Amino acid sequence: YELAGKLPKEEQFGLKSQTTRAAVSIPSNIAEGSAKSSKKEYVQFLEYSMGSAFELETQVLIIDMLNYGDSELRKRLLLGIDEEQKMIQSFIQKVKIG
Repeated sequence: YELAGKLPKEEQFGLKSQTTRAAVSIPSNIAEGSAKSSKKEYVQFLEYSMGSAFELETQVLIIDMLNYGDSELRKRLLLGIDEEQKMIQSFIQKVKIG
């Protein structure tokens, strides 16, 4: 949200909207999946979450290429997204096994 808030007004219904939706979608899909009754369904929602993480990464990369917002914030976000993707992938494997 911090980076999205720094985007130009003309991006309000483009990158800003897509970025915030993807960011919210990551934990929302994890939460929704945790309420499912089967491992298969849970994994499916974790995979949706992973897809949203990759979507968010792509949007931040586009924002970076356009040089919008603070460059240090963009770098921190990309590192954080990468770490989150690794955690989600690990969690998927644990749910499949356990």
